Amino acid sequence: MRDRHIHWSIHLPVAGVQLGNALFLTALPMIVKQRFINGSALNATSPDHDWQTSVSSFYMYYKIFSQLIPIFPGLILAWMGDLGWRKTPIIVPLVGFMLSRLVMLLTLTLEWPLEVVWAEMTILGLSGGFSVFWSSTLTLLSLSSAEQDRSKLMMRLELTSGVAGVVGCVVSGHMFDVTFGRLKPGVLTMAVCLLLYVLCMLHVLLVLQIEQPSSCKSLKDLDSATTCDQRRQMVNILLLWASGILYTSAVSAAKNILVLFLLMEPLHWSVTQVGYGNASGFLVIVTSFLSTTVMSGRFSDLNLITIGMLSYVAGMSCMAFATTSYIFYIARALTLFSLMPTPIIRSLLSQQVHGSSYGIVLTSLQLSVKATTVFSNLLYNQIYQNTLSWFPGLVFIITSVIAVVAIIPIRILVSQLDPDSCSEQGDQKSDDEDLLPLITSCSESLKTIDE
Repeated sequence: MRDRHIHWSIHLPVAGVQLGNALFLTALPMIVKQRFINGSALNATSPDHDWQTSVSSFYMYYKIFSQLIPIFPGLILAWMGDLGWRKTPIIVPLVGFMLSRLVMLLTLTLEWPLEVVWAEMTILGLSGGFSVFWSSTLTLLSLSSAEQDRSKLMMRLELTSGVAGVVGCVVSGHMFDVTFGRLKPGVLTMAVCLLLYVLCMLHVLLVLQIEQPSSCKSLKDLDSATTCDQRRQMVNILLLWASGILYTSAVSAAKNILVLFLLMEPLHWSVTQVGYGNASGFLVIVTSFLSTTVMSGRFSDLNLITIGMLSYVAGMSCMAFATTSYIFYIARALTLFSLMPTPIIRSLLSQQVHGSSYGIVLTSLQLSVKATTVFSNLLYNQIYQNTLSWFPGLVFIITSVIAVVAIIPIRILVSQLDPDSCSEQGDQKSDDEDLLPLITSCSESLKTIDE
């Protein structure tokens, strides 16, 4: 009962933060677009293609710096968390969320110039941002759970995040244009975001309790491993890390481009349509969770990861040719399984390290993805701008190719399960017992899932 209380105490701030982020996700590009079109940051007489290019550049550089700035502060916060201050990497990002959204609220109400948004982004980045917040909640979840239950609990946390995102995106599409008195579009959205972060902060300070690890690998167990086991374990970690970085960075970069893709020609969606489009993206988290529940009895974890990556490849290949709304939603439907790989990879990685290193490992993975996404965003932004007039979906083809490459380390990892690949002595039973702890505990837990 105590563990269940701790788990739900983690779910509530995650839901609140993701709900606020979903509201902001829809509002930010619309605010930038309106400022450029209305001439606040660009001459209103400029051609239509010019404002599209300007919005694309501004938004993409915003995303790049928001992913680059948190890297060093994030590592410091993760180190502090592993020293025993587990709430610190959660509280500091929440403070950053509150301050940054307050700056955005003042920008709208006081009509500050658009350049103030860079200050909002800097404040959030120096506090660690969502990457540190998310990794820290996963760390708390790992410390308060047994290995056999960890994948199930991580998937449930992904489900909570996804449902909150769906609700936030749907609501934001209608809330953004709500005005009364002298309030301008977006003011109500920013006020609600700020309120949500304040409530999350109060919950973390007053309700959330920290549980010491109940079932972790001991250092003695790690030291007793054979040289062959240690080598295989290191290879497994490297393969999972490489696949996770390649795939997650491709998904993240495509997500950033997709926000602009919806605003520009040929789709040219309104704020309400953008809200529904973003909601469909969060809905993929729900469908991935349900798909994992159904398919875990028939497929191994590594095969589930492969299926999810292939689903993404199919969806983004279709998205590249989306010129109407119904083609967009068909492409979204093809990505129903695309978010299965990430939580499974995180769970498998967490099972390979000692509990005192959960924070730094999970945060390092998340920040590595962010750092990789910074450089991919620079590349994709240039490609998107140069192909905007003749094939704006080319970037989605490129991310599909990267996702195919990310499958290769997973298939190599499958081959590592051969019990004869390390030892020439032929003791297959002993080898199997040493090789499979990476996979079996997560696979068995997924069979008992009730997003």
